[in-house]
Parts: sequence; C-alpha cells; structure tokens
Amino acid sequence: MQVDFYHLTLQPLDRVLPRIAERVVGGGGRLLVVAESGDQRAGLDRLLWTYAPESFLPHAQVAGDDTDAAQPVLISSATDAINAARNIALADGVWREDALKFDRAFHFFDDERIVEARAAWRALGDRDGVDRRYWKQNDEGRWEQAA
Repeated sequence: MQVDFYHLTLQPLDRVLPRIAERVVGGGGRLLVVAESGDQRAGLDRLLWTYAPESFLPHAQVAGDDTDAAQPVLISSATDAINAARNIALADGVWREDALKFDRAFHFFDDERIVEARAAWRALGDRDGVDRRYWKQNDEGRWEQAA
C-alpha cells in the first residue's frame, strides 16, 4: 500500500488533482475522490469537467444509483469504493484510516492542514506494508519526492 503526501504550496488542488486522476484512469485504474464538504465536492465535479478544454475525464458525484459503480472517477464524502476504485484521493486535507484499504492513497494538504498531515505521516511510519512518499514543489513548480 502506498501513501503519497502532496503538500500544496505553489499550485492549488485544482491544478494537481486532475493530473493525478488522468494518470490513474489512463493506466486503467479507478479513483475515489473524498471530500467532506458538499461545496468542495460540487467544485471538484465542476473542475473535472472544465480543467482542460482538450481532455475528457469521465466522473460523477455519488448519486446513490447503479451509475456510481460505472464511474472511473467517483466523488464522495465517504471512503466506500462503490466504483471498485483501488486508488483514493483525500482532497480536503483530512487523513482517513480507511484510505489504508486501497492500494494507493493520495493525501493532498496545504499549510492549514500541515500539523495533521505530519501526525498522519508519523503514525504511518510504523505500519507494516505501508510505503510513504512525501512530495513537495520546487521553485519552478515541479513535484519532487522529498521523503
């Protein structure tokens, strides 16, 4: 199980999440995007439709019907992988232990959530079978693995 911590400093989530989602779906995977706030989920839904005019990323918010299971990218407030996702993106900066049920977790956080992210990083350090990676942006905005 791999957990990628993405410290958002130069680029906001709006610029980073769509690229991650593209890579997951492009590789044949599925992604569950989790955010507690309904407003944030609605914003993520709009973002994934509009982030780049030349691309199309099939997705939906949880509707509670049969269409949820067919979505390559599903936006939800819960960590239930209705779409059979093996990848989870924690978009609201809140670590959830249920993320460890997936093959890969992307934990996005900004400076407002850095204390909680550090606590999660430390807690995962002693877990067997968990590979942690910490990504930060350099001065040019490129992502570099820092730990």
